[in-house]
Amino acid sequence: MAMAEAAAPLSAHDHARVMAEYSRAGEARARALGNRGPIRLDANGRLAQDILDAYWTHGFYVFEGVAGPEELAELRADVDAILERAPVEPGAAVDRNGRPAFGEGVLKPPYRWAKPLSDPLGGTSKNNGRHPVAMSQPTLAADAPAWTVELLDGNLYLMNAAFRLYGHPGLLAAAASILGEDFVPYNEVTFIKEAGLGPSVAWHQDGTTHWDAADWDMGAHGFNFMTQLYPSTAGNCVWVLPGSHRHGKADIRTLVAESGSDRIAGAVPMLAGAGDTIVTNRQLLHGSFANSSPDRRVTLNAGFFPRKRVLGVTTKRLTGEVVTYDAERIDRRLRILLLAIDARRQRFPQEKSHVYRPLADRQDENRWSEAMRETVLKNYNQLDMFI
Repeated sequence: MAMAEAAAPLSAHDHARVMAEYSRAGEARARALGNRGPIRLDANGRLAQDILDAYWTHGFYVFEGVAGPEELAELRADVDAILERAPVEPGAAVDRNGRPAFGEGVLKPPYRWAKPLSDPLGGTSKNNGRHPVAMSQPTLAADAPAWTVELLDGNLYLMNAAFRLYGHPGLLAAAASILGEDFVPYNEVTFIKEAGLGPSVAWHQDGTTHWDAADWDMGAHGFNFMTQLYPSTAGNCVWVLPGSHRHGKADIRTLVAESGSDRIAGAVPMLAGAGDTIVTNRQLLHGSFANSSPDRRVTLNAGFFPRKRVLGVTTKRLTGEVVTYDAERIDRRLRILLLAIDARRQRFPQEKSHVYRPLADRQDENRWSEAMRETVLKNYNQLDMFI
């Protein structure tokens, strides 16, 4: 199909059909990569070498079964509860049941809205212009809602179960193995792709700060953990171009033009089951299509950086704000990680907790209690860092 397709009207049904054709080959390529399995650690508590090799080769790895049935049920319930408290529409003061919408005293709006099946970012200057090409935007059925929640911002305050997941010892051991023991946080958001409604996220690479650094490497902009609360399918998931994290800035316009549509040649879907967590290099070229499929996707994102790529760095955030990240700010943001480790210890005492070694002597002063939700955790994402 021609490049004009991205601007041409496609019904949701036709979009799903076109995606099904594209997906068959992509699924086969994804399954052949050999980059999935449970978290496995060696005798030193580091990720098994074959997992690290697969991650650095392809740019992502699917950790299977990270959240078991009980934890998965808690995560789903918390997401649904916070969505139930969303404003009835953007800017409204009440939810769909007439109660005050959630968010009193929250400085950064917890709900981000979009038009169903739209592309809010592609071809615009938003997010520092890192989404240069628009995605196909299928037409909606007559009874479709005007808006859909596409993102929740500040998972750790919004949902207790997500806060506990943040302290997962296997995931934190993976972070230490990939980024070094002094890894630091980015931010935590939930992507919502409701069946038949979820908007697209145009092709992009996440990092914006270190592409031209003299010491640039394939891990310079860190990674995201992406925990799936429902199956991540070819129709609703994030697609990636394997290995693209190793080659610097991608020429997205050329890749799309050469592919003849927004369905970039050689890309694969990040397939995962409910409870799986995908670790994804932020330099990997990725995007997601409008969710014209019948399957819901809910993804909990938690990002991390190498400390050396953040400390003392001056950069422009996606909002346009110029900021320098000093040690005091980094340590204040890291306090949330220590609290999450303790919250998880209290909920899952049978697990061996992760020890964040750079601040191991401060764990006793960061014990979790519900009182800390309002005194420490609320508005914690004002300290989010972006590179």
